[in-house]
Amino acid sequence: MLKPNLNYSNLKDSYLFYNISQKIAAFTAAHQSAEILRLGIGDVSLPLCSCVIEALHSAVEDQAHKDTFHGYMPETGAPFLREAIAAFYGTRGVSLDPSEVFVSSGASDELGDILDLFDRGCSALVMEPAYPAYVDANVMAGRKIIHLPSGKENGFIPLPDRDIKADIIYICSPSNPTGAVFDRASLKKWVDYANDNGSVILFDAAYEAFIEDPAVPHSIFEIDGARTCAIEICSLSKTAGFTGTRLGYTVIPKDLSRSGQSLNAMWVRNRTTKTNGVSYIIQKGGAAVFTERGRAEIMENISVYKKNAAVLMETLDSLGIWYCGGKNAPYIWMECPDGMDSWSFFDKLLNEIQVVGTPGAGFGSCGEGYFRLSTFGSPEATKKAALKLASLLRK
Repeated sequence: MLKPNLNYSNLKDSYLFYNISQKIAAFTAAHQSAEILRLGIGDVSLPLCSCVIEALHSAVEDQAHKDTFHGYMPETGAPFLREAIAAFYGTRGVSLDPSEVFVSSGASDELGDILDLFDRGCSALVMEPAYPAYVDANVMAGRKIIHLPSGKENGFIPLPDRDIKADIIYICSPSNPTGAVFDRASLKKWVDYANDNGSVILFDAAYEAFIEDPAVPHSIFEIDGARTCAIEICSLSKTAGFTGTRLGYTVIPKDLSRSGQSLNAMWVRNRTTKTNGVSYIIQKGGAAVFTERGRAEIMENISVYKKNAAVLMETLDSLGIWYCGGKNAPYIWMECPDGMDSWSFFDKLLNEIQVVGTPGAGFGSCGEGYFRLSTFGSPEATKKAALKLASLLRK
């Protein structure tokens, strides 16, 4: 008799976004003319930039002609895109060979798939509050999970505890949900810890394009020693609006090995076995992002989201409410006022001013008492929400 993966029974039901949608549906059913101002969504609201659209159209046209038609693409990524990404890293002082870059269908997919590289007996350290998939993917694999708490006292940036031994270490900087960022000194501590313990860091850099502080690395490979202990997973979703077109990339240095096995070579074998690559059309669109024009255009879009962040931060500053994030990230992690729990605060905002955010409790127990605001909405909606928030909380 077939035996299913019983680790799935150990997954905790995630009611976060289901509960949010149900609460909004109930409210709108009772108040059909109400305008809901959404600051909870983690999706972008601006379209793909013009040079990406032009590249996509050009690639579609290529597929219409025999001499420019492309079928299967290399499983690890088209050379033109791998070379463009490696060259982009070079502008930041990070030397990569294109063979160390792997094109993916997005960071979320890759964060789950990359666990194929590690034995199920390996332990995984997750810094909380955390993106829920970090925990769930390892629960599915039956791994031991070490929860490393963080809080206001350390700015939601925990440092290594030498008494804790972990094989896989998740670091997200800028963080989802907190927007907190690791500076070079903090990342160096984690790199040294990983090298000393033979651990591997999975560095989620999905929001690196929002970093503006020169003290904050965009890539973990800006840190000495990272090439022997880290894998970097990146996304074009929030960087360039590819949430609907799905494209990302992963960097695995050839210097990274464990038990005599090259993780780069292992990933080549994995991708050539389990995938048929990302479509030519999408990769051509992605390559446009790394052109001079492309970088300028996507930064124009990001500047809109950063202005939204400035509006919200100014409001919270005026109210004397503690928060982190915003400056180097598209998320603001605010402390719920008056000691409210995060779901009560959600209900208050929805029912009294029709503003929707994300309760911190949905990101683990360390998130209780905090609330995530997204800056991906329209400037008009963000300004309205900020005014309503200020009016409500000043009372």
